[in-house]
Amino acid sequence: MEESTRIRDREELCALAPVTSAPIRHHVFVCNGKSCSSNDSAAVKEAFEVELKARRMLLGKASKGKNPSGSVVLTDCSSVGFCAVGAAVLVYPDGIWYAQVRASDVHEIIETHLVGGRVVERLALLRVNAENEPARAE
Repeated sequence: MEESTRIRDREELCALAPVTSAPIRHHVFVCNGKSCSSNDSAAVKEAFEVELKARRMLLGKASKGKNPSGSVVLTDCSSVGFCAVGAAVLVYPDGIWYAQVRASDVHEIIETHLVGGRVVERLALLRVNAENEPARAE
């Protein structure tokens, strides 16, 4: 981006990006890399989207059925290095990496983790702690 086109006023920048004032609590990444896709990650992402929309938790434009004040951002991402154990789902800021997630697991992840604040241990493969040191989920 050229320096002349950058917005320097923070308030103007925030006005262009309403996400900056949303009460975001979690950012959920669903891997759509080749291996995860072959393990039906598209269905996992769709299950998250459907349930988060129904609960009014999914941040986004109201015109797209989402909630401008939603608490969860849902994002596709490419390979996260869990190729053999997809579909992979990462939940931040908690640093939990879930493996072998199926669409049928999504309700439990939302209810237990995103709403209840507890990790779904049977699916948690990795926990990245505050020091960014990988540690097995307990």
